Amino acid sequence: MKPIIYVIDDHPSMRRSLNSFLTVAGYDVHLFSAPAEFLEKCADACSGCIVLDVLMPGMNGLQLQRLLADRDYCMPIIFITGSGDIPMSVKAMKMGAVDFLQKPFKSKTLLDLVEKAVARNRIELARRGENLLAREKLVALTPREKDVMNLVIKGRLNKQIAVDLGIAEKTVKIHRGRVMVKTGSQSVAELLLLVDRAGLRQE
Repeated sequence: MKPIIYVIDDHPSMRRSLNSFLTVAGYDVHLFSAPAEFLEKCADACSGCIVLDVLMPGMNGLQLQRLLADRDYCMPIIFITGSGDIPMSVKAMKMGAVDFLQKPFKSKTLLDLVEKAVARNRIELARRGENLLAREKLVALTPREKDVMNLVIKGRLNKQIAVDLGIAEKTVKIHRGRVMVKTGSQSVAELLLLVDRAGLRQE
């Protein structure tokens, strides 16, 4: 999916300027005059990054950042502002912003940050894709196979698992083999990594 740069700024001249040089740089650009407009039209967008003004009527940039963070949004944000201060920039960076640019800024500076943000977004999308695939593999397991798997990744031996679950060791071996096949794991280490990616590891 080609990354899209979402520009949110209440100044028409700034939107036109950003649209111009980002388009020339080869990006698809979507323009919005306010955070509310972005949320209405692109709430499910995930590929690319956001170039966001800080001070706008209604919801400001920091409030939008906080809202998106609460929704576990994966697109990085680059802040631009004509009147920001150090505490404001520190707050934005602590919440994961790529950078906090003071207007006026050089086009090259923003383009470098956009490239960095898009690269970060690709890595995050790949990570989330791997996590989703891991969860899908584990969902395919039966309840008993999950019981066995949870004990396997804790380092329990087959005979110990048999005692823990009150089943025959031969049955444990069968379930264990099915777990490895269904998850595509070649070793306990790979199985453990898969469970960690799925966020389902039990202490």
